[in-house]
Amino acid sequence: MAVKSNLTNMVLVLGVTCLVCSALLGGAYAVTKDPIEKAVAEKTNRAIAQVLPEFGKTEYHADGKYYVATGQDGQVVGYAIESTTVGFGGNLTLMVGITPDGVVYNTSVLSQSETPGLGAKCNTDQKFMEQWKGFDPASKILSVKKDGGDVDAITASTITSRAYTQAVANALDTFKKIGGQSNE
Repeated sequence: MAVKSNLTNMVLVLGVTCLVCSALLGGAYAVTKDPIEKAVAEKTNRAIAQVLPEFGKTEYHADGKYYVATGQDGQVVGYAIESTTVGFGGNLTLMVGITPDGVVYNTSVLSQSETPGLGAKCNTDQKFMEQWKGFDPASKILSVKKDGGDVDAITASTITSRAYTQAVANALDTFKKIGGQSNE
């Protein structure tokens, strides 16, 4: 005998379906939450190690999304500042390492959604990435050459290059706000 289709049966089937799906999603979240958090923390720690000189420990400041790194002697060796801007394909998030004197030590891409083969080169194009090592905003203009600055843009990816440059500029602004010294 076939089940008669009526409002009660439809609500019951829909309710059971929602309950089962919710339980499956909740279970998947519970199983994957810790491994995902661990992977994000490891990625962040690798980025901090890449963008700062050798350090002993870091202290996280959630209010500005930055880390203060100190050496074995307790002296500040640099600041690792997370900075997000909008590129051509979406958000572009960088970790920018800044020395206590306001010089960009290095940068690292945490996440990006730029066009593969073009803007996505922002974390693989060696020439583009190398220009950020030791970038001193006191002696160089922080904008792409097309806009009168000193930053070489990625070929055919001016929007991404501008976004990357803006993320570095935002990190430098954060550095100034938190009381870091600057050469400017």
